[in-house]
Amino acid sequence: MRSPTQPLVGVDDIAGIVRDGLGADVTGASELSGGGFAAVWRASLTDGREVVVKVGPPASARLLSYECGLIPAEAEYFSLVRGKAPVPAVLAGSDNWIISSLLPGRPLTDGDSPRAREQLGAAIARVHTVSGPLFGYTGGRPSGSDWPAAFHAMIESLRADADAWAVPLPPLDGLIARHHAVLATVERPALLHFDLWDGNVLVAPDGSLSGLVDGERYLYGDPLLDFVSPALFQRIDESHPFVVGYGAGPFTAAERTRLALYRVHLYVLMLAEGPSRGIALDADRQKLVTALLEAELAEL
Repeated sequence: MRSPTQPLVGVDDIAGIVRDGLGADVTGASELSGGGFAAVWRASLTDGREVVVKVGPPASARLLSYECGLIPAEAEYFSLVRGKAPVPAVLAGSDNWIISSLLPGRPLTDGDSPRAREQLGAAIARVHTVSGPLFGYTGGRPSGSDWPAAFHAMIESLRADADAWAVPLPPLDGLIARHHAVLATVERPALLHFDLWDGNVLVAPDGSLSGLVDGERYLYGDPLLDFVSPALFQRIDESHPFVVGYGAGPFTAAERTRLALYRVHLYVLMLAEGPSRGIALDADRQKLVTALLEAELAEL
C-alpha cells in the first residue's frame, strides 16, 4: 500500500529534477521500495553515474508536526556525519527533493548480518561525538534547553498529532515528570539518527556495513535514543551486536528506564503516524504497537 505522503512521480519527473539539480540527462530510472514517507528513485545518468532521487510529500499531504522540512534535514545530517559513518554524498537539493550518490549494498531487511550491526554500532558511536546547539529538533520543531524539556515537548507534540487524527493512546499524563531525574542525567545533546531500523542499514556482499541512509529525522539528545530502532519491537540488551560495536553496557537501572521511555516515544510516534500513512486505526500494526506501548508503560 502506498502512503498518502509519497508523491506520485514518474520517470519524466525524475529526469526533470536531475536536469534542474545536476544539469545531466537520465538514461533510465526506477522507484525503490521500502520507505513509507517520500518517493525514492534510482536513476542512471548519461555520464555513467548512478544516483538516488528522493522527493518529499505533496503539499496536500497531512504530516506530523515534527515532519516539517525533512528533505533539507536529510542533507544536513549527511553533511554532519560525513567521515564518521558511510552515508551518501549530497549532489543537489531543494526544499522538496534531494539527489545523492548511490551507495552499494542491500538493506538488512533482505538478510541479517551481525557484522554489519556491530559496525553500525561503532559508526553511531562516532556520530554521537557530534554535539548540537540545543536538545531536540532544529527548525522550530519540538526542542528544549535541556533533555527532559525537549523529550516532554516531543511526546506532547505527538500526543497532539494523535488527537488531531483521532488516534487512541494509553494515558501518558505525568510520565515525563515521574522520570525527570533519570532524563536530567543527559547533559550533552548528541547528534542522533533516530531511524536506525533494518531498512535504513545497507550491507555489502561480504556482510560488512556499506551504508546508512534516511537521516532526515535527526535530532540532538540522549545517545540511548538511537538504541531503540536497531532492535525494533524488541528490548535491546548488552548482547546485541549494535551494543557490542558501540562499546556500551552493561546498562544501569537508570539507562534501562531511559530505554523504556524511548520505546514509549517510538511507539507513540508509530501510532500517531498511522493514519497519515494510510494505516487504519484497527489495523494489525496499530494493535501490535499499542500492546507493546502498554507493556512498556506498565513496567515504567
